[in-house]
Amino acid sequence: MKAVVGFVVILLGVSHGVKTHCDGRQDGAQCYGALGGTVDIQLMDSTSEISRYQLLKNSLKILYAINNKVIFNTIAHRSHFSPSNGTFRINNLSITDRGKYTLQTFDSDGRSSGEWTLQLFFQAPVSSVLLVSECLSQGEMRVSCSSEGGDSPQYSWTLDGRTLTDAELLSRNIKTNIITLKQHVSGHLGCSVKNHVSKVSKEQRISTCGFIFINCTSVNGTQVSGWVYAANNTLCIEPTSEPTTTTQTPMGHLPLISGVLSTLIIFLVVVVAAICAQWKKKNSKTKEEENDQEEIFADLTVVKRQAKQLEKRAELEFGQVNCDDPDSKMPVILFNRLLSTGFCAQEETGEQWENSITEAGDGAILEEHMGEGRNP
Repeated sequence: MKAVVGFVVILLGVSHGVKTHCDGRQDGAQCYGALGGTVDIQLMDSTSEISRYQLLKNSLKILYAINNKVIFNTIAHRSHFSPSNGTFRINNLSITDRGKYTLQTFDSDGRSSGEWTLQLFFQAPVSSVLLVSECLSQGEMRVSCSSEGGDSPQYSWTLDGRTLTDAELLSRNIKTNIITLKQHVSGHLGCSVKNHVSKVSKEQRISTCGFIFINCTSVNGTQVSGWVYAANNTLCIEPTSEPTTTTQTPMGHLPLISGVLSTLIIFLVVVVAAICAQWKKKNSKTKEEENDQEEIFADLTVVKRQAKQLEKRAELEFGQVNCDDPDSKMPVILFNRLLSTGFCAQEETGEQWENSITEAGDGAILEEHMGEGRNP
């Protein structure tokens, strides 16, 4: 058995702190007060149109007024009448204040214009509440709510701030002080006790009794379905939880979906950045290679053009070449060219030209020979 004493919240005080209100404008109204407390009884809406009125307690006149002026009040030391709203307040209620009250009204001629009665009852306020819970053999939980003091207490139960449902109760009546909860119920259980002069509530955290619902085939092949104590369960290899179906809503997947999308976006950004960098690098390298090739082609073109110019000029001077004259100082390049074409005979002039070229210097080139205007 488990017993838990929770925190008690007293909404209305006890005795001297109790204050109640009663609407006595209807004939036969029932009003309630607590010993030592205060009660406000509304006798009429206003006395402005009533010439004379009086209040009797068990046929004894306790209040009399004419033209909104109170002539006498037998309990004036602990009561007050307000003509503007027709309310009669009695403080520090005593046992002699309970009983029948009669209000009588009269017109200006002294004729009776109305009469109605009310009853004032006393109730002892609820002072405290105690919650006691115990687990039953099949995992149910019985909870009792007991109050200290209080006349004619009324009970109400809540779970996590709402009224208990039939799906959570084995006992259908929640207006009693004892209820039985089903095996799966847990949360903040509250009990309120009230009467006409007070209200006290208490709340405590409850958990299940350790039972689980199983629905499976046992080791020996028997189909098993029911509540068992989890610590002693040997009927099923894989016991299941309470027989309820939970549907996963799309909202439950939102964090996972967001994470996947974020990862994909980051991956795509990285890939695109890498491709762009590679493309830029390739374009830059290609452009450099093209520039180098252009420079090489330009150099080759210049060299070819110069070679052609030299060849043409040499051919123009072939007619003026004297192979037998060593003093012509013909460059060795031109001389070798003449030899290869058969213009000069190697046997007769080769030695002489070689000596002539040696005397003129090995560094002479065709351009220099042509620039000096000398003929070979």
